[in-house]
Amino acid sequence: MKQKHVLLGISGSISAYKAADIANELTKRGYAVDVMMTANSTQFITPLTLQSLSKRPIHVDVMQERQPDRINHIELAKQADLFLIAPASANLIGKLAHGLADDLISTVALALTAEVPKLIAPAMNTNMYQNPIVQRNLAILKEVGYQEIAPREALLACGDFGRGALATVEAIVEQAVAALEVRGV
Repeated sequence: MKQKHVLLGISGSISAYKAADIANELTKRGYAVDVMMTANSTQFITPLTLQSLSKRPIHVDVMQERQPDRINHIELAKQADLFLIAPASANLIGKLAHGLADDLISTVALALTAEVPKLIAPAMNTNMYQNPIVQRNLAILKEVGYQEIAPREALLACGDFGRGALATVEAIVEQAVAALEVRGV
């Protein structure tokens, strides 16, 4: 039986450190987890941490081609059984909503087929999350097939209290597993 393949995208958010637990839990459950990181996310958590937990190479640079006969972002998209972004910053949400492709995650997103489930777990300041532009961008993503894993209400790293904290690792993993089961892969 084919091992199920999860693409985990990590954007620049203080909650990026929680992606280590997400990658670890999905790997323990038997999934192949390819981690894609924005440059900003590497300021919060190192690729080495995620490589150690996922047991796979980490992808950061859209221009890094490990195999000359394959285009990395296309190969990643072809292998995906699930596309999961956790955490998703306001910046990355905006890029995805408007089809911008200037980093690895946004480029892979455009190369995915419609059949691949796409989950997005926002994490940001309450005012940013509630901003009408961010909400409009999330609505656009929902229209094209993304499912939002809603952020929690909590005390945020900035000191504000409100909705914007990354969903729990357990909730994210459970929704990822459910999306894979619905797809039947």
